[in-house]
Amino acid sequence: MAGELAATAGRAREGKLSPTDMQGGCFTISSLGGIGGTQFTPIVNAPEVAILGVAKAKMQPVYQADGSFTPGLILPLALSYDHRVIDGAQGARFTSYLSQVITDLRRVLL
Repeated sequence: MAGELAATAGRAREGKLSPTDMQGGCFTISSLGGIGGTQFTPIVNAPEVAILGVAKAKMQPVYQADGSFTPGLILPLALSYDHRVIDGAQGARFTSYLSQVITDLRRVLL
């Protein structure tokens, strides 16, 4: 099993994964915002590869470069993932990209 995992990880690093290699994993989105959850840590359950936790959005002061504060709608996100499949830097880049996209939905159209 360890040898197979190492071979699959090697193909992933080289960008040579086939559809069969990716089969069986999934990504889940879980939301506690509807029941008032403000934050949580989602738990990855097999066969999930990752799970995105979405909590309740709320208005908060957002610091601006000029030293002022403006109201901003903040949506807490938490991403948990299987480190055997997803590198931490990739997970952080995904979360950052997702945040940029949902901040300005016009980006989806680009």
